[in-house]
Amino acid sequence: MKNSDKWPLLLLEWFSKNRRPLPWRSEGKRDPYAVWVSEVMSQQTKVETVKPYYESWMEQFPSVAELAAADEQDVLRQWQGLGYYSRAKNLLTAVREVQNKYGGVIPSEKAELLTLKGVGDYTAGAISSLAYNRPVAAVDGNVLRVLARLYKIEENILSTNVKKEVTRLVESQIPPGRAGDFNEALMEFGAVICIPKYPRCSDCPLADFCEAKAAGMETVLPVRLASKKQTEEKYAVLVCRRNKSVLVRQRPDRGLLASMWEFPAVRGEEGRAEEKLKDLMASVGISVFIEPEIVMKIKHVFSHKKWHLSVYEGQYTGGNLTEKEKWQWLPVCEYTSLPWAGPHGKITALLS
Repeated sequence: MKNSDKWPLLLLEWFSKNRRPLPWRSEGKRDPYAVWVSEVMSQQTKVETVKPYYESWMEQFPSVAELAAADEQDVLRQWQGLGYYSRAKNLLTAVREVQNKYGGVIPSEKAELLTLKGVGDYTAGAISSLAYNRPVAAVDGNVLRVLARLYKIEENILSTNVKKEVTRLVESQIPPGRAGDFNEALMEFGAVICIPKYPRCSDCPLADFCEAKAAGMETVLPVRLASKKQTEEKYAVLVCRRNKSVLVRQRPDRGLLASMWEFPAVRGEEGRAEEKLKDLMASVGISVFIEPEIVMKIKHVFSHKKWHLSVYEGQYTGGNLTEKEKWQWLPVCEYTSLPWAGPHGKITALLS
């Protein structure tokens, strides 16, 4: 690349004039905990979506010590709506380790950060550079896209080799003493200028250095292999009432939507829904009457699958719960106290 030592300074100049006012950004020294929370929340989630969740989270858990002392169910309820709930559970586990092992002080070195639960190469780089100004890369999707275009990288940007090469390139270009600003500038630049489908080349201060643009490949690069097709799953869900309570259960503590709460559900087509839901209720010791009409239909999209939920209403008619550890009768007036599993949160509209 021609004049490769000049584009980082132009990028920093652009960033100083165009950086967005985000709640986790501050002038001067950055709070490592705030950086950590914002970066975890922003993974696979749009910035505008993250803002209110971040502000609410920091009011509820403003420090490492206060999050470390929090109950997991309170943490999951605070996260509800952001999705990818393993992020919240991993963050809680890691923060507790920081509190116990490091006296509440988040490590500054990338190698130490990588030992924490759920902290990968990108998050470790972001905390180390943004909060402590360590000269390490923080390579996310935005940075991969920017560097793939600047250096005309024609390989799959999701490959390990390309990620390593981009990390090397970023670290070789960090201006002395400006690691945090440089990494944040790269991320911001990818988010607002060097965007995926239609890069804003006419507004780009780095256009003269961009090898992809010079080759007419700015809309072709980066190369990103198609992800696997989403699978589709159908569920019948039951809102079962007993006096002023409804039956709920807690999901397993591992896997999709771990430890979240949901209404009783069975997988399968609508035709046998009533029969299968009654069988499920019998398996935990109770009998029910189920209305035949579907009262709500919900489609919920995850990164790797789609759920189609058909919701039925029913009435408890007898028996006693035999599995009280994960099942409970929840007073309707308390439904907001639980962290609900994805689309099941929408079903609570039937309770109000």
